[in-house]
Formats: sequence, C-alpha cells, structure tokens
Amino acid sequence: MIKTRLTERFDLKHPILSAPMARAAGGRLAAAVTRAGGLGFIGGSYCDADWIAEQFAEAGNTAVGCGFITWALAGAPGVLDAVLARKPAALFLSFGDPAPFVPAIAAANVPLICQVQTLRDAQHAADLGAAVIVAQGAEAGGHGEARATMTLVPEVADWLGRTHPGTLLLAAGGIADGRGLAAALMLGADGVLVGSRLWASDEALVHPDMLRAAVRATGDDTIRSSVMDVARRLSWPERYACRVLKNAFTARWHGRLDDLIAAAEVEAPKWIAGFEAGDIDAANTFVGEAVGLIDAVRPAGEIVETMAAEAAGLLAGGWRRH
Repeated sequence: MIKTRLTERFDLKHPILSAPMARAAGGRLAAAVTRAGGLGFIGGSYCDADWIAEQFAEAGNTAVGCGFITWALAGAPGVLDAVLARKPAALFLSFGDPAPFVPAIAAANVPLICQVQTLRDAQHAADLGAAVIVAQGAEAGGHGEARATMTLVPEVADWLGRTHPGTLLLAAGGIADGRGLAAALMLGADGVLVGSRLWASDEALVHPDMLRAAVRATGDDTIRSSVMDVARRLSWPERYACRVLKNAFTARWHGRLDDLIAAAEVEAPKWIAGFEAGDIDAANTFVGEAVGLIDAVRPAGEIVETMAAEAAGLLAGGWRRH
C-alpha cells in the first residue's frame, strides 16, 4: 500500500483518482474506482442535469466526486448547486476560470480540485484555495494544451512547495500503469488522475468498437485537433485542443477548420451519428497517448489494484523492464 498526503486527506487505499471524462465516466465507473480504494468521479462535463442525476443514482451510496468543464458550467445555472447538495467527495473543475464557483463550493465544505495545463493556471487555482491541483500534460486524452507531464508536474510541485505547501498535487496525462504512478510520485505529486486507462474499462460508457480500436492502437495513432469540437458544435476556447485517435475524419479536416465550419450543417450530423454508432472512421475515439499501454479492456477495480501494486513494487526497488 502506498501512503501519500492524498490517501490521508481523502481516506483512500491508493493515490489514484479517475478522470471525470465526458460521456464515459458514469456512476458505475466512479463507484468501481472508489470501491477499489481510489476515488472515482462522474463526468458532469457539459452539465446535463438529468444525466448527472442518473449517474449519481447509479453510484448509489458509494462516495464519488463530480467534475465539470468550467466554461460550460458558467452557462448552466443551478447545476453546481444541485451537485453540491449531494455532498460529493470532491468537486473537480477544468478548462476555465474556477473563481466564480469557489464561494459556493467552499460554503458547501466540499474539497475543490482544479485541473490546470500551465504553471500560471496552477498559481491562480492555488491562490483561490483549491485543495488539490491536477497538472495535466499534453499526452492526455480529450482536451488539454501543450505542456508535457514530465516537466509540468515537478515545476508545479516546486512552486507549491515554496508558496502553498498544504495544497496537494496530482499528475495527469499519459499515466496508465504502475510505472506512471511511481514516476508521478517521484516527480513530486501526491497521486495521479487516470483517464485513458480507465476509459478502457468494463464500467466505462464507451462504445465497444471504439474500445477495440483503442486496444489495437499505439500512441503514434493519436492527434491533437479541434475538428471534433467543430463537428459537435461545441464552443471550446481556442487554447484547448483535443487528443483523439486519427481517422478518416481528422485526415480530411485537420488543418482546415474554416472549411469544416462552412460545411458544419452537413458534417456535424454525420459525426454525431457516427459517434453514437461507434463508427471509428466517421467519428473520433477520445483517448490519449497512453493508448499504446492498453492491452485489453479490464474491470476498473483490477486496473486500480494492479497499478497500485506495480508502483509499490517499483518504489520498493523492484524495477524491471516489462
């Protein structure tokens, strides 16, 4: 068992949190991660209140958190209050300024976790009183920016150590096994946030054809682009692009955003229909560079336990090449 400030603060067996992945991280996945000794999160993301309520019901009495895309939450009054009323284990914000939501979260006495992609944003979140900072590298699946996990995490760790020693730090981006967890702890993190590896779990809400595509893929098969946001008609801030598997859609439209915008009336419905059908050529599979470390779809609890056991062995001096 690995003990860190994160396991102590949240009473966890393992220093592992699951990412609140949009549409993939439902109550079943979040609960499975928590039951395995980590802390699971429901992906509240784009603030569909009915879906969020269904997923909390799916999690039952298991302690789970909930995460939001911050810029989307700004346009969804009432959703945050409804989630806070459920007394989640933590509230996770990413991709936008968390400042407007800090008073309500603090008043509810719910720990705030802020995911950031730059040192500057980490400094802002810490100054706002975030209990936990997640430093997300560009290797991550879904949305992110340009910094790499290997350098961003220790830079944020050093700054927090000097200025906010009580603020916890998690590493995210490219972490899919015990090696990633052990490395994150050595870089100065108190634990990890795991997305892609738990996306490829039995409990995740992912189409089987997309899971099969991920198991066949390597990290070389991913691309960071904004074309899928245009296809979904989502108003993502320009600074954030999304990592997905390359396919016919990205081959046709990546680098041609203006043309895609002009063709959106035709292309958007086709992309959305393709995603619902699991068509890996018509729509995109949202997964990060760690896809090359995923050899099979497994139960979430098994993934968490295996990752923790591998990391414990490595930290105890049991390094070996896989």
